[in-house]
Amino acid sequence: MKPVAILTLGFCVLLPFVCLAAVDADSRGSAGKSPEPTADPPAAKAPVPRAPLPRAPGGAKPSRDQVGAMIDAVADEFGVERQLVRAVVAAESNFNAHAVSPVGAVGLMQVMPATAGDYGVKSHEALFDPKTNLKTGTRHLKRLLKKYQGDYGRVIMAYNAGEGVVDRTNSNVTYQETLNYTEAVIKHYRRQGGSASTQGALSKVHALRGMRNKGQARRLLKRYLDPSLLSLKVKPTLSLRSLNPALHKVGPESRPMFELDVEAMP
Repeated sequence: MKPVAILTLGFCVLLPFVCLAAVDADSRGSAGKSPEPTADPPAAKAPVPRAPLPRAPGGAKPSRDQVGAMIDAVADEFGVERQLVRAVVAAESNFNAHAVSPVGAVGLMQVMPATAGDYGVKSHEALFDPKTNLKTGTRHLKRLLKKYQGDYGRVIMAYNAGEGVVDRTNSNVTYQETLNYTEAVIKHYRRQGGSASTQGALSKVHALRGMRNKGQARRLLKRYLDPSLLSLKVKPTLSLRSLNPALHKVGPESRPMFELDVEAMP
């Protein structure tokens, strides 16, 4: 028997299995691969452009005295206390009829165009007219006074933060801006000689500020405090048998079961 023939025969016998194994391995490798993408991934949505802020008109603005006279006339027309309207104007715009806030509030009483639409004012240009602005803001104050039954604290908070926030939080608004604003309006109101009692509203502002500070402290502790810092190293002071609470003696000569291991503390 020729060795060459045996080798050739063996190779021929094994060849089908080698080929099948190669095909099987190739098929497994292909199945494990992700299919090639057939289309480009969807493009990211472009950010919605922010609407431009209203632009104040040119020309002279009414003086503080002129604004004061208009405030008195408008407040009397709608039956709202003059001192309250003056306090809101002082806190909102400091009597600047051309004031525009970073969020688009306009004029003396910093009326938002959306709010003005509820009172028939359809354009922000109209809100730069001082009398239109005062009438719109004062009408809004009057509605809030009716809704909150003359509670100046809730009225002022709602004028700044919105009725939805006041109602949703049961008048416990903790926005820093709203708390500062409410306190500022109350102080202006008192300086103007307002007659309504505002001490309760001011006390609530201080209480809400304390709630806000406590909430911030809890969040900071949760975020930054390492719980391992609270662990204490202790060592037993008694025998192992006496560490059983049922066997621990109580009396003037008894010792604590554990004490701080000062040497092990950092």
